[in-house]
Amino acid sequence: MSATDLNDGLGEGSASTIVDTVWTEETSWLDRVPRAVSMLALFLAFLAVWQVVTMLGIISPIIMPTPAEVGRDLVTVALNLLAGDYMLGAMWITAKEVFFGFAIAITVGFSLGVLVGETSFGERAVMPYLVAIDTMPKIAFAPLFVAWLGFDIASKVALAAFIATFPIIVGTAAGLHAADTNARMLFKTMGASRWQTLVKLKLPTGLPHFFTGLKIGSVGVMAGAITGEFLGGGKGFGELIRVAASMLDTPRVFSLILYLSLIGLALFAFVNWVQRHFVFWHKARVAQSD
Repeated sequence: MSATDLNDGLGEGSASTIVDTVWTEETSWLDRVPRAVSMLALFLAFLAVWQVVTMLGIISPIIMPTPAEVGRDLVTVALNLLAGDYMLGAMWITAKEVFFGFAIAITVGFSLGVLVGETSFGERAVMPYLVAIDTMPKIAFAPLFVAWLGFDIASKVALAAFIATFPIIVGTAAGLHAADTNARMLFKTMGASRWQTLVKLKLPTGLPHFFTGLKIGSVGVMAGAITGEFLGGGKGFGELIRVAASMLDTPRVFSLILYLSLIGLALFAFVNWVQRHFVFWHKARVAQSD
């Protein structure tokens, strides 16, 4: 049966519905594949391409180790961590830098976000400076933080907080402006004070934007801490990566990066968990609107 017959027999609307249904059934089979299976298949395909590239010698083994070499070094690092050796201490130092940096970024970012999003002074006077600083390459500030705070953990925490602060500022300010105009008018009509409107309307409504800023910041805080360690003087995982790279020990560099990513994934997962528990109503509202 042709598309013309469908249009003549069922009408244009019905034919369009049938065609859309067939199209969906033909193209959405990937959506029915379990997520774990899809991720595993993609990972195995990546390993296969990696293995072929190293076997054919397309890239020098000094630059790109084989998956087997990285796997063996992953086991070596795991044994070192489980034994409580020096790598566990290095990971703990990096974790502290990330944690303290993220805590400072949340405090400063939320405060400045409220100032910018809630006051005309913050929007007109403070926001232009924040935008100007945000456009600068923040990694370039790393030598300055080291010069100001030394090679100890303080400079790494400061750089991590500096990089993670700006997404939180933007997320907080955007969240305060996300409140519905009718809801604002209702609060004003009921005689609510500015503080009551902020606490009971704007902040709850803006939580999804705030957590979006937190998720972006949780990624940036790791980059800041590791960049600070690359400059030397640190005793964290970034220093171990720098030393391994200087010795052309690329399997160790790969394995350390993979273990380091566990800290970032744990922080991101924690933020996501908190969001699900504090902004559960937002997910329900989106599902209902769909």
